[in-house]
Amino acid sequence: MPKPTPTPVPVPSKANRAPVPVAKISDAKLTPFLKKQREKLLALRDGMLDSMAGVAKDNLRSRAEGSEASAFGMHQADAGSDAYDRDFALSLLSQEQDALYEIEEALKRIDTGTYGVCEMSGKAIPHPRLEAIPFARHTVECQSQIEKQRKAVRVRQPVTSLFGLTEEEGAAAESEEEEASPTDLKE
Repeated sequence: MPKPTPTPVPVPSKANRAPVPVAKISDAKLTPFLKKQREKLLALRDGMLDSMAGVAKDNLRSRAEGSEASAFGMHQADAGSDAYDRDFALSLLSQEQDALYEIEEALKRIDTGTYGVCEMSGKAIPHPRLEAIPFARHTVECQSQIEKQRKAVRVRQPVTSLFGLTEEEGAAAESEEEEASPTDLKE
């Protein structure tokens, strides 16, 4: 008996999908605190974008544009220093990209009216915290819980030997070797 062929389910393309309505608060309805926070976030975002452009321009493109673009004419230590500088600049850009994302999300929360509400507990985030960290998503209590959970996940087994064995694994391997040694000598 032939298997029935499944009928394809039509999936609307992005152009055909209806936009998801997002309630947006007008600037007139914003409290003075929210207006101040929005201005602070916009200034942070602009400063972050300028900083990112400067880091990218200074560190990532300078070698490629310069006359010393070839690593063959360069001393090994200089090439290593340049690679370190490039890696450091990329790390900075990555961290700044994360901060930029948080700033953009905070601006969205202002627009939707959820700014200043903890995403975990639903409690109001105190204004002093928001003034210190304008893109904060959580209260101090919830943030400390999150950090404790992350720390617990990151705990690694201590490595005590060159081969990556823990003390227990190393002791088990040594006892196996000792048991195998006497029989090898008898043969």
